[in-house]
Amino acid sequence: MTKADILVLGGVRPSSREALESDFNCHFASDAAETGAIAADVAGRIRGIARGTHVHAGRALLERFPKLEIFSNFGVGYDGIDLDYCAARGIVVTNTPDVLTEEVADTTLGLLLNTVRELSAAERYLRAGRWETDGAYPLSKATLRNRTIGILGLGRIGLAIARRLDAMQVPVVYHGRRERPGVGYRYYRELKSMIEAVDTLIIVVPGSAETANLIDAGMLKALGPDGILINVGRGSVVDEPALIEALASRTILAAGLDVFANEPSVPEALISLDNVVLLPHLGSASHHTRDAMGQLMVDNLKAWFATGVPLTPVPETPVRQAR
Repeated sequence: MTKADILVLGGVRPSSREALESDFNCHFASDAAETGAIAADVAGRIRGIARGTHVHAGRALLERFPKLEIFSNFGVGYDGIDLDYCAARGIVVTNTPDVLTEEVADTTLGLLLNTVRELSAAERYLRAGRWETDGAYPLSKATLRNRTIGILGLGRIGLAIARRLDAMQVPVVYHGRRERPGVGYRYYRELKSMIEAVDTLIIVVPGSAETANLIDAGMLKALGPDGILINVGRGSVVDEPALIEALASRTILAAGLDVFANEPSVPEALISLDNVVLLPHLGSASHHTRDAMGQLMVDNLKAWFATGVPLTPVPETPVRQAR
């Protein structure tokens, strides 16, 4: 059987590259600019794209591949792909949910505890020798006790986070586009109403035009001076300058961030603050989970070319019937 031609866009893990090269005729581009160097006859044969890193895939890039059928994305978030164009062209977009759910939920709880109990600051205090010279680290300003956590986005990851908080006896409420049937957590139809009712906000929603700067200065003010914000969704969901101002002025108490507006660039004004914990977007970053994500990216391509039915299509693009 003739192997389908695919474009491998951005870097992929060694195990993913080996699997892709075993099953497909692979062509490589490290970024959007390099796709312009692909010969027209080769571009005309490309039927699939495997995107291994967050390379912007707008219409200009996608139009280079007139026979494109499937765009297999590494990661649960798929912002940066022109979904309207894909839907109009009948190009199926897939992502890699489920396999990273528990890892990201674990990271979120670690970030939450780090932020609330100032654990990373306390470790730096010890490493600097200050425990011996200055005495015990100051009592943390916050605690999880008597807090209520609002989750923005009760999807797979949001539910996994909520389960962990249940075990810690921390009350959970949530907001999303619609109420989820069969869950016992209180649903707030209006985001601001939820934020006003809680003192801790965990953001899990993906980046999109709908969610851009959803958490603005007004929402941060509503969270209040004891408020703590944790973001493991996308940096674009939070108005970053407004967050910096809210932290600097103590409009909110603290924040824990794994995602930023312009990664990997993090504003110095954010880095310099002492009431924010910063992680370099490592929510799913373990060998175990990233290998599983890479395998699902590959398996979506294999399933599509074998049956015409991908394993994990995103809802915004069509899925054709099995061939």
